[in-house]
Amino acid sequence: MKKLLLFSALGTLAIFACKSQRELPLTAGMTIRESITVSRDTFRFNAADSLRPTLTIEGENITVDFNGAVLDGGGQKDWPDQFTGTGIFIKGKNITLKNAVVRGFKVGVLAEGVDSLRLLDCDFSYNWRPRLRSIREREDFSDWLSFHQNDKDEWVRYGAGMYLKNCQHALVQGCTVTQGMNGLLLSGCNDGLFYNNSLHFNSGLGVGMYRSSRNRLMHNKLDWNVRGYSHGFYQRGQDSAGILVYEQSSENTFAYNSATHSGDGFFLWAGQTTMDTGKGGCNDNLLYRNDFSHAPTNGVEVTFSRNKIVDNRIDDCTYGIWGGYSYGSLILGNQMEGCRTGIAIEHGQENAIVGNKFVNDSVGVQLWARASQPTDWGYAKNRDVASRDYQIGHNRFEGVRNPLKISASKKVAINDDNQFAGFEKLLVAEQPNEAFYFVKNEVEGDRGWHDAEGFKNMNPIVQKLSEPHFPIGEIQRQKVEKLPDGMNASLPANHLRGRQYILVDEWGPCDFRSPSVWLRTIEGDQYTFLLVGPPEGNWKIVDGGGWASLNQQTGSFPVTLVATKSAGAEALSLNFEFIGEAFTDRFGHFNKKGKPFPFRFERFEKKLDWQVRWYNYDEAANPLTHYEVFKNLKNKPPQRSAKPDELYFAWWGSPAEGVAEDNFATFAEAVFDIAPGTYRLSLTSDDGAKLFLDGKPLIDHWDIHEPATDEVEVKLGGQHHLEVEHFEGGGFGTLDFRMRKVGG
Repeated sequence: MKKLLLFSALGTLAIFACKSQRELPLTAGMTIRESITVSRDTFRFNAADSLRPTLTIEGENITVDFNGAVLDGGGQKDWPDQFTGTGIFIKGKNITLKNAVVRGFKVGVLAEGVDSLRLLDCDFSYNWRPRLRSIREREDFSDWLSFHQNDKDEWVRYGAGMYLKNCQHALVQGCTVTQGMNGLLLSGCNDGLFYNNSLHFNSGLGVGMYRSSRNRLMHNKLDWNVRGYSHGFYQRGQDSAGILVYEQSSENTFAYNSATHSGDGFFLWAGQTTMDTGKGGCNDNLLYRNDFSHAPTNGVEVTFSRNKIVDNRIDDCTYGIWGGYSYGSLILGNQMEGCRTGIAIEHGQENAIVGNKFVNDSVGVQLWARASQPTDWGYAKNRDVASRDYQIGHNRFEGVRNPLKISASKKVAINDDNQFAGFEKLLVAEQPNEAFYFVKNEVEGDRGWHDAEGFKNMNPIVQKLSEPHFPIGEIQRQKVEKLPDGMNASLPANHLRGRQYILVDEWGPCDFRSPSVWLRTIEGDQYTFLLVGPPEGNWKIVDGGGWASLNQQTGSFPVTLVATKSAGAEALSLNFEFIGEAFTDRFGHFNKKGKPFPFRFERFEKKLDWQVRWYNYDEAANPLTHYEVFKNLKNKPPQRSAKPDELYFAWWGSPAEGVAEDNFATFAEAVFDIAPGTYRLSLTSDDGAKLFLDGKPLIDHWDIHEPATDEVEVKLGGQHHLEVEHFEGGGFGTLDFRMRKVGG
């Protein structure tokens, strides 16, 4: 990729305005070098196919007031995954952009090397986002994200409302990004202030930081930045997050933010530099009084680094805090309720877990070490990675099934007035621990309370618990003062809350503002739906197909709708119409009050009788160099076979007994009858795959690749024959075929 700074090397028109800042219109390709106020209008342009900007602001001491004007680069493009180009490119010093609305681009605004940049009260919503392939019953591995590298601006491929590169002392205040993929991405940005922003309901990140230090991120709404979740089916997150902190980003302050219902609430990783050398990390960051609840994976993940996590709310997560390989960290005064595990740390050292409250978690604190380390980790070769030297004190465990689960650790001091009540087994150890201390703690009840052989120095005080004695003074010493004009970023008390309200489809998370319908449960032929949308107004069912009965035909939001499927129906649909208050839909289209708004549910349930066979192959049948020999394998007896009604596999090793973990082939075929119509066939693969319909090739993605999805639309009717050829060259593998009726 060429340097982003080259974006401004275009044939551009420079606009010079007098000090009065008279209103001026925008033209494609213009460069602004003086302070101006933009005419309040909507400017629609066809964005460049590359990342070239539609508008450039360049110079020093410039204020550009958009005055609410809209810069729209969507042109004739129908869907967000088709958006290209950059809306505004900024370079220079002491530049202010305010009151701008920029949509329909791959990147809304991109600033490079700007000292004292200010983005104020701008809206960068409805820019690029991908079409997600995961569905209700199963995830698609091509949806997984990777933010591990950004030294060459690799993150740009994911788009952003705002992308700031090497911008020092930046101020981003009062900005909004929703229904995109990423809100604000910072690369090499230090000493900035980012507050009162609403970067929520995106399918990637609220805020992402890379090699960015000494910033303050405060009072921001960062909720529902999520993908890879389907309630009751899978909870992966796929590396989405409310806040992402990567690669040597240190001494940042994160305070008074709400980052709920995101893949991870807060996701910190030291970076590849640390993994290779054992040095550095994302250290000395302070997380103070944020809400990281309802994360499908981790409320807070802090790994290979030293940080402070103080007085945060972290409820209803798989892991409240995941701190693998963390060291010298302070975990103080946090609440973790309803998590599978409150705090989980493998191979941590010298961490203090003090004054936290655990309520109704399955496990409170889990510490452990593995027998061996990955051989390619420089970190493990250059650092001590034993699990050791923990101070656990002044914590309260209420209704936690297993408050302590500690294995292969040494010098763990559990003392200083921890309180335990309502547990099944207070202490569980799967492996011996060394120099373990359990003294001066309060344990409610007198039943047997541990399952841990070989421990010494155990002296619980059995009594009814006293009032909690959290270290309030120490929490106060870590206090971050609220900003004078900082907003309350917390979710409203009446907002739907809980992981059951993470609703994700092919365009990302539901924002609850526009009408939508979500399938919740299937019990026999009974289908239960959740309908959400504006509170003022009414919906009604216009028509549909495949149903024997419905429990109601009209109503207001939110509501539960129950439908009974007709016997043997394969194509299910419901068409709705809403009339009520004005709102903006998930694609940025304004729907005025009283205007009918259609929305739809559709589902195709046809099952195919697949015949699947697996074969090992060697170099003589290498699929890339000896395809004909490889293809001939299917004429031989397989190593293993199966007859599933869905072609959906994910392999971290061997697919079946007798089949190698790598270098194996999958051949699958199905004969089926189908009603006439247009259908979309999708094939996700890792590695190579081909799809044939009635002997004709439709998809050919025959190389080594990470999970990727290919699609084709075809007209079908009557009897057809499908064939799939696949090979796995090494590592993770997947194969996933889907068929969906288009329209009707």
